[in-house]
Amino acid sequence: MKRTPVNPWPWSLNFGFNQAEIIEGASRQLVCSGQTSVDAEGKPQHAGDMRSQMALALDNLEAVVNAADMDLTNITRLTVYVTDMDEALKHFGAFGERFGPLGATPPMTLIGATQLAFPGLMIEIEAIAAD
Repeated sequence: MKRTPVNPWPWSLNFGFNQAEIIEGASRQLVCSGQTSVDAEGKPQHAGDMRSQMALALDNLEAVVNAADMDLTNITRLTVYVTDMDEALKHFGAFGERFGPLGATPPMTLIGATQLAFPGLMIEIEAIAAD
């Protein structure tokens, strides 16, 4: 799979994402449902702690991607929903910590939501991956 970044403006690179990417030669596409801060039984974890919820949601996303024999570098699109934008932005470095060392900068959208599927959830991450 060949990925070509498209960045008519470089500002998004400071936040760890490309404006767009051209994906060529992909043979499989994985569409992930929203991953949240839940344990293996689906019970919400880390009530009121955005940083911990963000980390667990990223762990869960990585587990789903790995189960498809892919890794975070295969992610071609992220959509992140949060119930508290200010709190999310304080901790958004967690995405850079996870994706940055891999050199991965998938296009991303951050959306504020009034609530998520279960009470107490503060973040949900949807992803598309390809190889």
